Amino acid sequence: MSHHARIGLQSFVFEDLRTLLAKASPLRSGDQLAGVAADSAAERIAACLALADVPLQRFLQQALVPYESDEVTRLIHDSHDEAAFAPVAHLTVGAFRDWLLSDAADTATLAALAPGLTPEMVAAVSKLMRNQDLMAVAKKVSVVTRFRNTLGLPGHLAVRLQPNHPTDSLAGIVASILDGLMYGAGDAVIGINPAADSVPALVALLRLLDDIVQQHGVPTQTCVLTHVTNTLQAIELGAPVDLVFQSVAGTEGTNRSFGVSLALLDEAHAAARSLARGPLGPHCMYFETGQGSALSAGAHHGVDQQTLEARAYAVARRYQPLLVNTVVGFIGPEYLFDGKQIIRAGLEDHFCGKLLGLPMGCDVCYTNHAEADQDDMDNLLVLLAASGLNFVMGVPGADDVMLNYQSTSFHDALFARQLLGLKRAPEFEAWLQRMGITDTQGRLRPAGSSGALQHSLQARLPG
Repeated sequence: MSHHARIGLQSFVFEDLRTLLAKASPLRSGDQLAGVAADSAAERIAACLALADVPLQRFLQQALVPYESDEVTRLIHDSHDEAAFAPVAHLTVGAFRDWLLSDAADTATLAALAPGLTPEMVAAVSKLMRNQDLMAVAKKVSVVTRFRNTLGLPGHLAVRLQPNHPTDSLAGIVASILDGLMYGAGDAVIGINPAADSVPALVALLRLLDDIVQQHGVPTQTCVLTHVTNTLQAIELGAPVDLVFQSVAGTEGTNRSFGVSLALLDEAHAAARSLARGPLGPHCMYFETGQGSALSAGAHHGVDQQTLEARAYAVARRYQPLLVNTVVGFIGPEYLFDGKQIIRAGLEDHFCGKLLGLPMGCDVCYTNHAEADQDDMDNLLVLLAASGLNFVMGVPGADDVMLNYQSTSFHDALFARQLLGLKRAPEFEAWLQRMGITDTQGRLRPAGSSGALQHSLQARLPG
């Protein structure tokens, strides 16, 4: 079914829903690389006008990626909750935007609606929104998850402490963990991207993290961000696995390129749940995503990268994860060219993930060959934190020396919390106070106040 719109004396025709969504997307280099982007600003506005008139029901009737050949499409359609969708089933995409921005769409209503929304619906409405619209709606959504602490409460911002090291040096990792804890970071997770994929080495990292958490009673969770099959082997070896990590995407072909399927993720989820290591809650999965992965894998089916990113959230939603984050600028300028595109993508991803009921975080980041800098990251960090983001990254000096990209530092997270009056996870904050790292107002105390923790962790360092 084709779609039509007129801008002045120009008439535009969009041959199908897939084309319409792609042409309505804000400009980004990945869609240009795929050959699906609008050819002009006029065509983009025309596509937005036509998209606004599309009934939400249409997305249940027309699959962008064939149902018969894609298990993500089957997951989206087979798990759709018609009863939850009923309150908005009569709306067009444009009317849905208006409703989302109204007082009728409050926190409780949006939570009840989430199972009735498909990724394509939320991607479509995001294309009609300014940045402030994306922020205003996402702010109203609260997704709370629990493992050893409580994440996602309104007025809170958690931090993943990311102590990566180029040689997986245990001493180097401990030094970064100490640095992060002294800044009050680490309530989302202490999570390492390992330099090597040797399962014995991964087990050693997992035991190091667990030893630190257990010895000092830190109310947080740990994770080694390796392939899910490695984590399953580590579980079989008796390693102390809190969270199972995996990168996921929005098409079956892209997930296959990652070496995963829904069946494999089902197995991993069951294995992690069976360990029952989370005293406060059952949320034990950690997923990362990023716009452009499907195009990179040659499995995008002519669909724009932002819509495919939203489809990845359907995969994540299946497992009720503790954490989901879009690594927004990591893939590079071929997909998000500059700071403007990265900022827009980060706000889109947060909005779409939250509407679908996910505990969204963001790695506010860029690669060194992108047209972006740390000022752009400051902007996105504040915009997302003001929008109710669940968590951000905490990397020593904001420079990941193992993955070779630029992210946000422990100090950046501290700045965002102080600027916007945001709190840490309550259990983690209470621990920081007991350890003398923060005062009763959550402010960092002078260096040396938490002597016992510092001496204990420093004892693990050479010299």
